[in-house]
Amino acid sequence: MRSDTMKKGLERAPHRALMRATGITTEEIKRPFIGVCNSYTNIVPGHCHLKKVGEIICDAIREAGGVPYEFNTIAVCDGIAMGHKGMKYSLASREIIADSVETMGTAHPFDAMICIPNCDKVVPGMLMGAMRLNIPTIFASGGPMRAGKPQTPGGPDTDLISIFEGVAANRIGKLSDEGLEELECTACPGPGSCSGMFTANSMNCLCEALGIALPGNGTIPAVYSKRLQLAKHAGMAIMDMVKKGITARQIINERSIRNALTCDMALGCSTNTVLHLLAIAYEAGVPIDLKLFNEISAKTPNLCHLAPAGPTHMPDLYAAGGIPAVQAELAKKGLLDLDVPTVTGKTLGENIKGAHILNEKAIRPIDNPYSQTGGLQILWGNIAPDGCVVKRSAVAPEMQQHSGPARVFNSEETAIAAIYAGQIVPGDVVVIRYEGPKGGPGMREMLNPTSALAGMKLDKTVALITDGRFSGASRGAAIGHVSPEAASGGPIGLIEEGDIINIDIPNAKITLEVSDEVLAERKAKYVAPEPNIKTGWLSRYARMVTSANLGAVLK
Repeated sequence: MRSDTMKKGLERAPHRALMRATGITTEEIKRPFIGVCNSYTNIVPGHCHLKKVGEIICDAIREAGGVPYEFNTIAVCDGIAMGHKGMKYSLASREIIADSVETMGTAHPFDAMICIPNCDKVVPGMLMGAMRLNIPTIFASGGPMRAGKPQTPGGPDTDLISIFEGVAANRIGKLSDEGLEELECTACPGPGSCSGMFTANSMNCLCEALGIALPGNGTIPAVYSKRLQLAKHAGMAIMDMVKKGITARQIINERSIRNALTCDMALGCSTNTVLHLLAIAYEAGVPIDLKLFNEISAKTPNLCHLAPAGPTHMPDLYAAGGIPAVQAELAKKGLLDLDVPTVTGKTLGENIKGAHILNEKAIRPIDNPYSQTGGLQILWGNIAPDGCVVKRSAVAPEMQQHSGPARVFNSEETAIAAIYAGQIVPGDVVVIRYEGPKGGPGMREMLNPTSALAGMKLDKTVALITDGRFSGASRGAAIGHVSPEAASGGPIGLIEEGDIINIDIPNAKITLEVSDEVLAERKAKYVAPEPNIKTGWLSRYARMVTSANLGAVLK
């Protein structure tokens, strides 16, 4: 056993003494040690119930003959961190989480590990750490939140984005103070990751698609008893993986990553999955590039329009058959590798045998998709020589191609102020720069600006491009991850007020109507601004972080 490194032999008597101080018995020392990596914290709604999930998993491990050792990672709620300095720490926290998992799993060489994530950066952070350790690993998330009740009888369900957009609607007199308060009190009805196909649920679904989580991991609501049953099954399954010697990198490899990308396109996942899949693939030793996203998107039909793309939410996806039903539809067209192994001990093909759609409002059949191409698209052009990303499934048809004057802002705050002041008009292209991995630093999400535009009914007439990121909850022509970023000398830093920007999502292009000669003149005169953060660990992060097109990993 891997744990014998710290517990076997006479020379390990001091180590065993320290273990005995925790209450472990002689019999238990001989059993496999299973790390239980829990991201419980009571300030994050997606994580406030994870203490119970951890207890259930630990009990199941003991019953199956293992010895569980629980440890914790940090967890940032992107919604709570949104719109202030805290958001600079969200993406950066991914690296701390990955380093924490690597540290605990190496300093205390566990034989296997179960990871309990839920919200945005915790899932990829734990996955990155798991790739480094390469021991038997299962992911068992906390599950999605239920949707909020409709504000009007027969109206759509509500969620976190309903509140963000409600703030903007309130500012222009389209929603009363009472209506906004009702949203505040009802749109997030209990524990779990926010109920749309936002980043947290996207990543938990992709864990299932990668084969590193049990079926149901991505979609079973947090408050359902089946979520607790899933946790028990994870505790049992990890012991089987230990016996068979199945490690994390045997599950997550080039084949399973392509499967995950295919599911990503079919589901219409968050643009943040681009960053995270790039980073996970890098840690798995099978680096991918942005071209692969478009290659897979071009041949993968989009089967789901969950919020923000449509009115359905994660409980609807679960009730419709969940990820296995989506995979079964994709398999009909030969779009998945069905022979890849999974943590169930069976292949993907065996896992989804008999799965089918139970509600076509949540999952469309493969022969009647929302579109013949996937939910994400990578764009290139003189603004983004190294690429940028848009969730095209959440873009109105009339904005798939757009041309308009640039409205340039050097921070999220100044852009929001201009939007609320009525300075942005139909046809404009809002440019927000110096919000990238280095420039932010931390690559803040732009949910506030996109929600402001949507709440003021500008999301179908105004585009927004940024070297920052977007929440999975963002909708409209929101184009992010522009690479290289402004702080690294990227062309987005050379755009001037009034420049015409052409966006062509179907043809994967984004172009600034300015000649190479003029851009060269501007670059010669360019003076980089002072860093936004000069102290603390974010200043170190800014020096080490790579571009968004490389997954914003540290090097």
